[in-house]
Amino acid sequence: MYAAVKNSIYRWLFQLRGPQTGAIVLAQRRVFILPTRQGLTFAAMLMLMLLGSINYNLSLGFVLTFLLAAMGVNAMVHTFRNLANLRITAGRAQAVFAGDIAHFTVHIENGTAMPRYSIGLTHDRKDAVFVDVPARSSAAAVIGLPAPRRGLLRPGRMTLYTRYPLGLFRAWAYLELDMQCIVYPRPAYPGLALPPAESSARPGAEHGRGQEDFSGLRQYHLGDSPRHIAWKVAARDRGLLTKQFSGRSDTELWLDWALLPAHMGTEEKLSQLARWVLDAHAGGLSYGLRLPGKIVDMALAEAQRERCLEALALYDREQ
Repeated sequence: MYAAVKNSIYRWLFQLRGPQTGAIVLAQRRVFILPTRQGLTFAAMLMLMLLGSINYNLSLGFVLTFLLAAMGVNAMVHTFRNLANLRITAGRAQAVFAGDIAHFTVHIENGTAMPRYSIGLTHDRKDAVFVDVPARSSAAAVIGLPAPRRGLLRPGRMTLYTRYPLGLFRAWAYLELDMQCIVYPRPAYPGLALPPAESSARPGAEHGRGQEDFSGLRQYHLGDSPRHIAWKVAARDRGLLTKQFSGRSDTELWLDWALLPAHMGTEEKLSQLARWVLDAHAGGLSYGLRLPGKIVDMALAEAQRERCLEALALYDREQ
């Protein structure tokens, strides 16, 4: 009961609402400020100066004490204003492999005529990145988090803070943006060889580009089939050119879960399939992916690589 009440008060006090979509505007109720250790030392020094001035009736001591106190109050106002009314939005996080560092981008927009300096962003209060945000402009703060395992990685609650200008006060605001990064399985190394391709048309069909529709001519390369040479063009003394065709590939390379050794565990199989995806993509092959409960249709190019790796990253082992 006590813990529940404490959490409720904590959430109300610090405006914690869970992951938020869209922009977050740091209104006054979202920005908090307290003196730093240096600020407390500064306040203690002022008290000693005030007591000394009273005890010895030092007029110049009073002047210096109140001048420094006014400077401290002015610093507090500027520290708070350095963070207030900033507009925070989430950027896109690029997918990474397990074991790498995921980078989350937070965009900080300053719509006022006053520049903001030394704005820090931290996830664990140990490491922080700092940016300056010019007047009526924006800046991007990129924070890196370890991605130890595959799946979806969310940064959780982050802290935006500043100690500008004198370091006597610390103003901060909690952020929990609706951000996530897809973490692919770590590819096996060196991994198994690619499985053999299956014919999609007839026995003996050659591996390579499809041969359904004529798509143009290119310069002849050593090893091109004589059947594909444009002999009529060559007869007009235009050199040897090879016909190109587009269409469906004559072979299909299926990266199938069932082809992996039975002694492999789930994560080992996912790592091996990730290796196959990278190898097939590097070889310019058309390939598809078969997982228990999910099939990624045959395709090629960068989009197919991302589709297959995403399917591996989000695979549910309970399927």
